[in-house]
Amino acid sequence: MKRVVITGLGALTPIGNTVNEFWDSAIKGKTGATRITKFDPTQFKTTFASEVKNFNPENYLDRNEIKRSDPFTQYALYSVTEAFGDSGLNMESLSPFDIGVIWGSGQGGMQTFEDEVKNYTTGGMNPRFNPFFIPKMLVNMASGMIAMKFGLMGINYTAVSACASSNSAIMDAFNYIRLNKAKVMVTGGSEAPITEASIGGFGSMKALSNRNDDPQHASRPFDVDRDGFVMGEGAGALILEEYEHAKKRGAKIYAEIVGAAMTDDAYHISATHPEGIGAIKAMQLAMEEAKLNPGQINYLNAHATSTPVGDISEMKAVAKTFNNEYKNLKISATKSMTGHLMGAAGAVEAILAIKSIQYNIIPPTINTVNIDPQIPQSLPIVAGDALDSKINVAMSNTFGFGGHNGTVIFRRL
Repeated sequence: MKRVVITGLGALTPIGNTVNEFWDSAIKGKTGATRITKFDPTQFKTTFASEVKNFNPENYLDRNEIKRSDPFTQYALYSVTEAFGDSGLNMESLSPFDIGVIWGSGQGGMQTFEDEVKNYTTGGMNPRFNPFFIPKMLVNMASGMIAMKFGLMGINYTAVSACASSNSAIMDAFNYIRLNKAKVMVTGGSEAPITEASIGGFGSMKALSNRNDDPQHASRPFDVDRDGFVMGEGAGALILEEYEHAKKRGAKIYAEIVGAAMTDDAYHISATHPEGIGAIKAMQLAMEEAKLNPGQINYLNAHATSTPVGDISEMKAVAKTFNNEYKNLKISATKSMTGHLMGAAGAVEAILAIKSIQYNIIPPTINTVNIDPQIPQSLPIVAGDALDSKINVAMSNTFGFGGHNGTVIFRRL
């Protein structure tokens, strides 16, 4: 099996429009939650979200790219451009068939779908759809347009596993390189879910926080007063590369991917298993593949969305998986700052896990004041401020509707 390393990163998030901005905001405990500006939220139960800020696609993409793409694809193209620049790859030195794309998204072109249906129903005597409606809406279009923009002719598809989508994508990209079916893979995820249908739909499920009078403190993972998650948007991109190829060209290497696993709860369409059985197995399998034991994991970026049920089940799973081996472990939930980026969550959280290895700093969990008594109190949760701590191995969890559980492990090289 080939070894796989990360040589490039790119990010567009509610708390930073580059990786450096994102990392700086995260370790400072900044939040991206504000009142929604993309539409008038007055009639909705939840009126706030974590929007991307100061992003104008016209500054980064050409007219045709914008015309033919939904915001989730625009976010993807932007973050991948940064990641390629960061990687220092000389594209001309590789066959276009040696580079593939596996992207993640849960909803795809939701904004396009909403806009086109509204336009059709209000079109009077001659309603019609835009000819770009279907291509813009398709969930796989981000991976397709990344390939077109950069001339990548290798493996190409999109992984869809709800909020575990980008961890699924990272895992698949990792495996294709390990199996020697690609030298370089572009992976990550993007989501643009701050739309009327998404906010209304998740609100009707009572999944979103209703802390409209104090949105900056609404995402509060593990806290006894949490009342749901904050919707977020954006993208995260990673350039994965076969180790010997990266070493030969003298690439900057952030970390190595050493383990990844997926399971399913087979329990409920939206709720996690109350005892976290599937999550336990995903973490165990990832560590087994990485040839690591629980005592060797230094940082866990938890899925922890700030929902009443989900946070408890994940922390129960962590407690059982680590069997009280917390001497070297620290846990934080960075959705407290970014909100929940849905299908892009795993990608942006993987970036934070990787940067934590680079700088030996654990981003904090903000807004957590009183940990829910149903959560094992011995768990080493980093709340309040970032923590300086030696990190050689970082684990990142993502879980999605449908019972999907995804765990990825990164190690200092």
